[in-house]
Amino acid sequence: MRATRVSRRNATFQQWQTLLTNRTKRTRAGEFLVQGVRPITLAAEQGWTIRSFLSVDGARLSQWATGLLDRTAADRYALAPELLQELAEKDEDAPEMLAVVEMPPDDLSRIPAGAGPTLVFDRPSSPGNIGTMIRSIDALGGTGLVVTGHAADPFDPKCVRATTGSFFAVPVVRVGSHADVLTWVARRRDRGETVSVLGTDEDGDATPHETDLTGSDVVVIGNETRGMTAAWREACDRVLSIPMTGSASSLNAASAATVVLYEAHRQRLTRAGA
Repeated sequence: MRATRVSRRNATFQQWQTLLTNRTKRTRAGEFLVQGVRPITLAAEQGWTIRSFLSVDGARLSQWATGLLDRTAADRYALAPELLQELAEKDEDAPEMLAVVEMPPDDLSRIPAGAGPTLVFDRPSSPGNIGTMIRSIDALGGTGLVVTGHAADPFDPKCVRATTGSFFAVPVVRVGSHADVLTWVARRRDRGETVSVLGTDEDGDATPHETDLTGSDVVVIGNETRGMTAAWREACDRVLSIPMTGSASSLNAASAATVVLYEAHRQRLTRAGA
């Protein structure tokens, strides 16, 4: 397949720019820009739909890039180096290739049941924190991430970069409010699943190591500054607190999620070895 050349900031290039900076247009287009060899490779390996590949016009491509192009049905564009460098958000040379990837549907059924805890991040303000949480979920056996309420966008390039590729291995779903999650939990319980809703807060009534985390529970992490809402606290079956020393009153949201995920992972390993 021949590549379409893009040598100036035309309408096509401007559309790619909006994928970096404009959440509304990114969502309307149903696609996002992926930067980096590992994230692009994992997007392809995990079966995500790649709509377009962008590379430098006239450059000789590596075996990695040519292999992806050969086995992926996607549009191809050859850009002037300075244009690709701009889309890569790099100060140095242009990267070899970028990818435009289709967004999956925001459907909670994408999150598998019974394999481990599902994290809910309520109204996060930092794309980087979302990305760090996704990376921990991937590393420690979580089933997925639900982002609720008025929140930072998981498809923001800052978030995707922070996951170092784990974004494409972890189902991430955006929903409007806690009510959507609780309806999903109720449907799972109606099917006979045992699902607890566990919150996290410095004033919790139990610690992670005192709590059985080997099931397919929902673990809620509140906003970085304000914590969980009153509605979430009311919905929780139990609220966990992480024992700490020193002068800190709380952990960073992504760090707190990682601690709970690690304890859940440790408990599952212990049970499997018993």
